Amino acid sequence: MKTKTIGLALLLSIAAGAMCFANPTMGTWKLNESKSKIGEGSAKITMVVWEKAGDQDRCTVDGTDAEGKKIHTVWTGKLDGKDYPVTGDPLSDTRSFKMNGEKTLEMVSKKAGKEVGGGTVVVAADGKTRTVTSTMTNAKGEKVPSTLVYDKS
Repeated sequence: MKTKTIGLALLLSIAAGAMCFANPTMGTWKLNESKSKIGEGSAKITMVVWEKAGDQDRCTVDGTDAEGKKIHTVWTGKLDGKDYPVTGDPLSDTRSFKMNGEKTLEMVSKKAGKEVGGGTVVVAADGKTRTVTSTMTNAKGEKVPSTLVYDKS
């Protein structure tokens, strides 16, 4: 009996710990353009999909660049603050994400090892919206701030 109780307590502790480090952005997110402030000369990211890819997370992004051309990027990695490759983004070649609390991700984008942008992703307490506040370097080399609001679909 004692062994079962200890085993159950251990299992529940592990499950609770895993939930604390779970990515709050999992799922499909659509841009709420009326609540967003898209910086001049920056991309308009209309859809973001976060999903598990084995023991890593995958973030797939769709939208249009500053000239209206379609963009599709994919990042796969861990939320450990380390750089992982991103494909499809002409302005960056690696990106890192790191949990900062229960509902916030910190992100950094780099091109050839040099930081070209960064920001935070904050999921609302109810889990239905998320706000991405970022400053990215556009194709002209200018730093452009944006605040993008997404609704979970």
